[in-house]
Amino acid sequence: MRALHIITGLGVGGAEQQLRLMLQHLPVECDVVTLTNPGPVAAGLRADGVRVADLAMGGNRDLAALPRLARLIRRGRYDLVHTHLYRACLYGRLAARLAGVRAVVATEHSLGDSQMEGRPLNSGVRALYLAGERLGRSTVAVSPTVAARLTRWGVPEPRIAVVPNGIDLEPFRFDPERRARVRAQLGIPEDAFVIGGIGRLAPGKRFDILIDALAQLPSDYRLLLVGGGPEEGALRRAAAGLADRVVFTGEVPGLPDGSLGPDLPALTSAMDVLAAPSPEEAFGLAVVEALAAGLPVRYASCPAVEDLPPEAAPDAVRVRGGADAYAAALAGVRAAGPGPRTVPEAARHYCITRSAARLMDVYAAALTRTVPSPRHPHGGSPS
Repeated sequence: MRALHIITGLGVGGAEQQLRLMLQHLPVECDVVTLTNPGPVAAGLRADGVRVADLAMGGNRDLAALPRLARLIRRGRYDLVHTHLYRACLYGRLAARLAGVRAVVATEHSLGDSQMEGRPLNSGVRALYLAGERLGRSTVAVSPTVAARLTRWGVPEPRIAVVPNGIDLEPFRFDPERRARVRAQLGIPEDAFVIGGIGRLAPGKRFDILIDALAQLPSDYRLLLVGGGPEEGALRRAAAGLADRVVFTGEVPGLPDGSLGPDLPALTSAMDVLAAPSPEEAFGLAVVEALAAGLPVRYASCPAVEDLPPEAAPDAVRVRGGADAYAAALAGVRAAGPGPRTVPEAARHYCITRSAARLMDVYAAALTRTVPSPRHPHGGSPS
């Protein structure tokens, strides 16, 4: 089988890094097309041996990109096209049809109750989404929560398959030597209590709550913000009165790729707790990665945890409220003392090999003109 993955961009982001990790575990010959921004993840894919093409799309209304994409699909003689993120799903599904490829799968990475990829949901966005969805054979939801949202939107339930995001467990395993090394690199004292925040520095992630919470906590608490994005300047200004207690790493690779500086797994070893104050998530990948590192987690929204029984992640606790609630919750984690950094069942449940196997089921169904079962063990209790 030859498959083409089409994605809106390849900057450092959850969907982009998830694509790279998935391709490392799919037994399929895959190429990738990015509509725009062939960023660091494109370099990582190429280092993995994946062919990556940049369509150099000029914007959302660059209709000239459509025939270019259709020609690329036709020349590649692909058996299946898999699209990721809103713009790529719209253009990719249509281009695949123009190129004569009927086996089209799309992954819905970022559908919330009120927004999708940062854009507010309205009747126009919904209508365009549903019109494009009909051109494919299956829509993959990254959690049962997203599957339910798709159903409420009007996507027929038999067309929806749940394939959760996956993680590679081994790189996230806690390493005390790596912890000491990363803290030294970042100038964080060995005895500091480090609160981690992981994700794109965008308004919806609400990392400002963590800065406000830090201001209420003793001076030996540190906040380690991992990621880049449009809110970085505002967050730095908000943290200006906290001296050197907030560390910004900028964008970092999700897995080792040969670049300088610590990668995400190394940074999780340097943390004592992960705080995830985003009020609306489609999955909550950062939470699962933190659990794989044996970290306690305090979160506002995480379908990946909420879709499982409570005993699957006993130290992942929902926090309701703003900075005051987070300050109290984080102080409580420290008061409880350091845990053993063991990996809970929830993290094992989302092992990337399981997700890759489920995606192969979706591909087989798309190629044989059938639809996958809309319910699967990934959406139930861990096994």
